[in-house]
Amino acid sequence: MSYIELNGKKILVTGAAGFIGANLVRRIMEDVEDVTVIGIDNMNDYYDVRLKEARLEELFRNPSFIFIKENIADKDIITKIFEKYRPEVVVNLAAQAGVRYSITNPDAYIESNLIGFYNILEACRHSYDDGETGVEHLVYASSSSVYGSNTKIPYSTEDKVDNPVSLYAATKKSNELLAHAYSKLYNIPSTGLRFFTVYGPAGRPDMAYFGFTNKLREGKKIQIFNYGNCKRDFTYVDDIVEGVIRVMQKAPDRMDGEDGLPLPPYALYNIGNNSPENLLDFVDILQQELVRAGVLPEDYDFEAHRELVPPQPGDVPVTYADTSALERDFGFKPSTDLRDGLRKFAVWYRDFYM
Repeated sequence: MSYIELNGKKILVTGAAGFIGANLVRRIMEDVEDVTVIGIDNMNDYYDVRLKEARLEELFRNPSFIFIKENIADKDIITKIFEKYRPEVVVNLAAQAGVRYSITNPDAYIESNLIGFYNILEACRHSYDDGETGVEHLVYASSSSVYGSNTKIPYSTEDKVDNPVSLYAATKKSNELLAHAYSKLYNIPSTGLRFFTVYGPAGRPDMAYFGFTNKLREGKKIQIFNYGNCKRDFTYVDDIVEGVIRVMQKAPDRMDGEDGLPLPPYALYNIGNNSPENLLDFVDILQQELVRAGVLPEDYDFEAHRELVPPQPGDVPVTYADTSALERDFGFKPSTDLRDGLRKFAVWYRDFYM
């Protein structure tokens, strides 16, 4: 692996107003000296835009943050950003997220996850034109969804993942294939990261823990799919960001093969907690922490507000990350306890909404 010095660099983060993106930008600006972060986000209304605006407001306090409200699916915009700022490290987090939404709104996934990512790859490719040093490392978000209904657990990046069960998963697998092809053809050092169920303060309202909280506060019933018989490798957002920061600083080596042609400088890692939790246990901890934070009253009748229902299309029964490669190459393993993470979420939720 090649060490990438982040100090003094220009770093492009797409999806900068998103949950992971905003946390990553903040961390970069806190820890990296003399850095310029260029953030791009289209600020769409897939979920409450006020959350994105609140995240950005915090980032704007740092003068080294440049924000561009545009869509990565607009190729001219991406080309101009690369020509103007010449980023040396690119982190692509912009994507249309969500498994269930992809069933009813496929256009959004093709636009952002395929066309948008293609535009980023093309811009990285042309960053080397005229002998320029160009992009030293492209890091991009994939997803645990690519594992589909794999029965072998824990999930390893060595597993075959050719049977996606949602369009969202198919677009994320496509990102990995496209990045591999571009790495091979144009010698672009790229690393894909398969994230596992990310949660935490100021997260995405479409995620279960956030949606459950909203419904419980409104006195509505929460639906627990697959009758609660599913497990998720819940990963706290700070652990995800720590992993991304470490990965950014180590790019796959550019090397030639026996045929004299470049081997693809390409890598792929899971970032998960390596400790799946049963959904019913997760809900139990969440409700305890919501009561503790004062979001819900102590006498709240949880049994009356929950319903066990069949699985939904696109759902998978278990997600479980094999993180041995991440530990081996970066000396890091996500470890935030679920209760600690949900406690921080509950306190944030109270402060933001109440």
